[in-house]
Amino acid sequence: MRIGIVCPYAWDVPGGVQFHIRDLAEHLIALGHAVSVLAPSDEDTPLPPYVVSAGRAVPVPYNGSVARLNFGFLSAARVRRWVHDGDFEVLHIHEPASPSLGLLACWTAQGPIVATFHTSNPRSRAMIAAYPILQPALEKISARIAVSEYARRTLVEHLGGDAVVIPNGVDVGFFDRAEPKHAWLGDVLHDSGGGRGPTLGFIGRIDEPRKGLPVLMKALPDILAEHPEARLLVAGRGDEKEAVAGLPAGMRDHVEFLGMVSDEDKARLLRSVDLYVAPNTGGESFGIILVEAMSAGAPVLASDLDAFVQVLDGGRAGEIYPNEDATALAGAANRLLRDPARLRELRDRGSRHVRRFDWSTVGSDILSVYETVTDGAASVAADERPGLRARWGLARD
Repeated sequence: MRIGIVCPYAWDVPGGVQFHIRDLAEHLIALGHAVSVLAPSDEDTPLPPYVVSAGRAVPVPYNGSVARLNFGFLSAARVRRWVHDGDFEVLHIHEPASPSLGLLACWTAQGPIVATFHTSNPRSRAMIAAYPILQPALEKISARIAVSEYARRTLVEHLGGDAVVIPNGVDVGFFDRAEPKHAWLGDVLHDSGGGRGPTLGFIGRIDEPRKGLPVLMKALPDILAEHPEARLLVAGRGDEKEAVAGLPAGMRDHVEFLGMVSDEDKARLLRSVDLYVAPNTGGESFGIILVEAMSAGAPVLASDLDAFVQVLDGGRAGEIYPNEDATALAGAANRLLRDPARLRELRDRGSRHVRRFDWSTVGSDILSVYETVTDGAASVAADERPGLRARWGLARD
């Protein structure tokens, strides 16, 4: 099958949507499909052979964050050329309601379109106001996917229609096979040697408040008061000095910043920690990092965002605490770190639960949607050409 996938966000800026599209494309290619991805990127960004650059992106406030998007006349021309040259059997557009390549592709494309909605924003006035502009493009979509029930709810409430829920996918085996890194190991779940204290992990953009690092930093003194040898490993881009500015000077050495890490080191980090903490405060429609952590066998402590609770099987596959409550976060972390049996229970439950997010399942579900819309398009085309139907022996009685 010839499949075109449109990525709305800059390929060179890591994010859950980009990772999902990358992994989906590589999964489909491994199955023998011909896949091309159109994405914004800077000129000097190294791209995989299946990615076509749509030009440089610009920062745009979107969904409580700042997204790097690509929109305008030049972008529209590039989209038209890519769609024409690709001659795709199905076009898979991500976030078609954002001011991005996806919306441009909707306006341009003529064949079957599958759209995936990632955004969870129950109070989006902008989306409601833009509906008259979006409607003609959205009406061309053949099938809609939402990555979570909360993304589906946002779609239904703001744009109408419905969607099938197919979660983001993860290569569970990639994280499960990763080797822990000795320097990052704690001594609660791992035999690290040397009498180390527990290790906590956080992965996310340091300077994006909704990722919740300030909440975790506020909780850290209470965690260190009970576990004075504890360490927090932080992976992600941002101002490291500003991140620890609120900590007492004597505690700042307990935070180790790793900067941007490779996929391999992210997996090793998650395999090494005694507890992964997700203190995100909002704007999350899924929670791919929780799935990655569970895939690596890391016990998870997360804020009780609706999407996080769903990913964690209602709190059975991970511990949850009240959103933005640093005291509750510290209390939950301390209880878990002094209870290795509970940590092992969460690890085992998470490892079982996460199999439903593996690409072997998610990829099959997405392909089923592709096949449904392409079969439907073929049937409509045949119905419109009765002479061809008769020639092929497909005429109805």
